[in-house]
Amino acid sequence: QVQLVDSGGGLVQAGGSLRLSCAASGIIFSINAMGWYRQAPGKQRELVATITTGGNTNYADSVKGRFTISRDNAKNTVYLQMNTLKPEDTAVYYCNAEVRTTLAGLPIHYWGKGTLVTVSS
Repeated sequence: QVQLVDSGGGLVQAGGSLRLSCAASGIIFSINAMGWYRQAPGKQRELVATITTGGNTNYADSVKGRFTISRDNAKNTVYLQMNTLKPEDTAVYYCNAEVRTTLAGLPIHYWGKGTLVTVSS
């Protein structure tokens, strides 16, 4: 059993900053890629940023240069530093991790319950 706990959301004004955290716990053999996704009201869930075990990252064009994803493998934790926030960034942000619970098992994607980020004008 694996649980992802994402946190750090809140209400900020445009131009402000926020840092999201997501810690994985439970039966974990290894974690491959980790990432952040978001879903705005009435919109589909979209990729925000991902990071591989080796530290390679990719970002949605809309957040490139403003957001930074990082991870601490020793803590099974991924972070998302969000700077220069815009009202269009308002969404529920979900943590995702590709996890193996056993050596022989296939990796499975697990999701956090989401943390709400609201950016006011």
